[in-house]
Amino acid sequence: MFYKDERLALFIDGSNLYAAGKALGFDIDYKLLRSEFMRRGKLLRAFYYTALLENEEYSPIRPLVDWLNYNGFSMVTKPAKEYTDSQGRRKVKGNMDIELCVDAMELAPRVDHIVLFSGDGDFRPLVESLQRQGVRVSVVSTIRSQPPMISDELRRQADNFIELEDLRDVIGRPPREHAGDRDSALEAQG
Repeated sequence: MFYKDERLALFIDGSNLYAAGKALGFDIDYKLLRSEFMRRGKLLRAFYYTALLENEEYSPIRPLVDWLNYNGFSMVTKPAKEYTDSQGRRKVKGNMDIELCVDAMELAPRVDHIVLFSGDGDFRPLVESLQRQGVRVSVVSTIRSQPPMISDELRRQADNFIELEDLRDVIGRPPREHAGDRDSALEAQG
């Protein structure tokens, strides 16, 4: 439930929201997302958190980061760390949980309602703390994917759970075909 006069802030765990949308078969249109929550209340801030591979010649997320930066989102990024695991596989690590938590705690006295776009159970203590400060917290994720993308404890702690699938018609668009996907589809037809 949203009230027109309440002060809202959005906290978007970029990789988590991307994975949830992908699991449901759609991409997020961030312009529509921002408009939707401006309609629901007085949107003060929309934060987007993601790690970036700094040493890559081209990062596929860079155009999105730049677009969000110019279109009303407060971008919070940090360099992702690359490492090789015990099986010799290249892995990338870029957890933004601490940055998101610190920003949410700092903004809490100035907002009435925080909308967290993540299903990560690690955020349950944050939600609990925000609630103790009088802030209502809605969590956006999905239980309709296999497996569900939201942890049970986060869903229980939130004041309101918003099923991402229910927002598909409001903030979604069909997923873009990536070159690798197109090549695989052409091979399968071949």
